[in-house]
Amino acid sequence: MSAMFQTQIAISHSSDGVRAPEVPGGSGSVVRTDIKSSIRPIGPISSSTPQHDVVAARAPARSTLELPLCAERNRPLAIRIGKRLRGVFDRLIATSSLVTNDPVLDVRDFAWTAPLRENWRAIRDEALAIALQGDAAPSLATISPDHRAIARVGQWKSFFLSGYGCAIDENIARCPATAAAVARIPGLNTAVFSILAPGTHIPDHRGVTKGLLTCHLGLIVPRDGDVRMRIGDRIVRWAEGETLVFDDTYSHEVWNDTSGTRVVLLIQFARPLRRPGRIVADLVLRLIRRSAFVQEARDNILIWNETIKKTGA
Repeated sequence: MSAMFQTQIAISHSSDGVRAPEVPGGSGSVVRTDIKSSIRPIGPISSSTPQHDVVAARAPARSTLELPLCAERNRPLAIRIGKRLRGVFDRLIATSSLVTNDPVLDVRDFAWTAPLRENWRAIRDEALAIALQGDAAPSLATISPDHRAIARVGQWKSFFLSGYGCAIDENIARCPATAAAVARIPGLNTAVFSILAPGTHIPDHRGVTKGLLTCHLGLIVPRDGDVRMRIGDRIVRWAEGETLVFDDTYSHEVWNDTSGTRVVLLIQFARPLRRPGRIVADLVLRLIRRSAFVQEARDNILIWNETIKKTGA
């Protein structure tokens, strides 16, 4: 486990008991996360409960919201070079794509999305019972230095089953229905419950490689306002039990202009490709998986899980 992470998340004790994990803020300052979950279930949960009534949430503290978005400085050279070469690799991959290169794709081109829609309630129930409880799902800004430019602490949380081929075995064991559903997806790269707090805006950003496509399965979609994503020149919205497939290498941004929490099952999977694009995409993915972008985040998730178990948070 990386020594660097020990400066990113630290659990300390005081006369008041256990303090929350800390992450660096802008200019070397430290931000303390809210160890009390901002998401809490209300009343008994059943498959018949209207989903917009199941979860209520509090927005992050005002002081946290006012902090400037800032990626961690002095990232490893491989990450900085990779970002500069991303466009070249993406163009090579696009020429070999067996599906459209449009921002939003037709879910009917991916037959495996049908079982996700058929089993969405069981998947949603596991998200409610596991990922939305306490601090099971850490903020991306806490575990991933490369996400601090677009995500503030407490606004965008993720409960990983796997990420770039790195399985989080403990989380998989706790979500058997979801794990079984995603195991059948060809070319699976990442599976995560993506949790967006009320009032959150994720600014314009791009994914790391065109060799991957993204699928969202809507699990909890608030109905008291507008929750949407712009991808390229398209505006899309989620629906509970429905899937959305898109290419996240197009610039995209997300808004949750509601008082509720949006939850989706986020899947990344290999784009169907012919050669030589398949060779290029596989090489890029191998490099990404070995990079600090993935390895640091994986180690940080494991440390987070161990910390939560020890503190009982």
